[in-house]
Amino acid sequence: MLRVLVTRPEPGASRTARRLQDTGFQPVLLPLTETVTLPVDAGLIPDDAVAVAVTSANGLRHAPKEVIAALATLPCHAVGGRTAEAARKMGFSPVVEGAGDAEALADSLAQAFPGMAIVYPCGRVRFPMFEQRLEAAGVLVHALETYDTLPVRHSDDTILALLSGRPVDAVLLYSAKAAAAMRDLTKQPALQGAFEKTCFFALSARIATAFDDSGGKAIRIAEEPDEEALLALLPPPR
Repeated sequence: MLRVLVTRPEPGASRTARRLQDTGFQPVLLPLTETVTLPVDAGLIPDDAVAVAVTSANGLRHAPKEVIAALATLPCHAVGGRTAEAARKMGFSPVVEGAGDAEALADSLAQAFPGMAIVYPCGRVRFPMFEQRLEAAGVLVHALETYDTLPVRHSDDTILALLSGRPVDAVLLYSAKAAAAMRDLTKQPALQGAFEKTCFFALSARIATAFDDSGGKAIRIAEEPDEEALLALLPPPR
């Protein structure tokens, strides 16, 4: 059975593990990052905002109830299906579901709301292109940083114990921060045997770049920046 290392933070890590197990893989959970809630004041939401943009469900998941209540009065534009589902569960309506690409969402919002203001619940650590594309088109973006992404450190002994002395067949990389951490782990002398023949799979080219083709390791990139496309890269379970 193929062993697949899942590096994303909870609660997504356990959700991915269930998907892998249901399709015949052996998941191994090793979150390399964690998300922590930041304080947010509902008073920061501007009165002239006409919509909410969400590129990660974490942006909503970490927001306090009073912020969600204030935002839910506005139409929500979500980057993809899972984010849209999270928004609906929190009471947003209507929810416009994007195709899973943040840059495409930015282009869509730029066409829909030129010269207007939108609210963007997001993480402190984020890819700037989304906001840059909107601002270049004259859309005023009010970023509400509801969470931060922090590294999770694991000792070599902890990782070796988790792997039970068996090598890893595949590693799933969901963020640039996790990819950089994984790159460093593969260079640890004590862990090199565990990742000697591992294939690495990245959600996007930007994430693959953060991994930096470490030590000549094979890395493949999902055709679309979503988990469905990422898991489709895995070889059939044996």
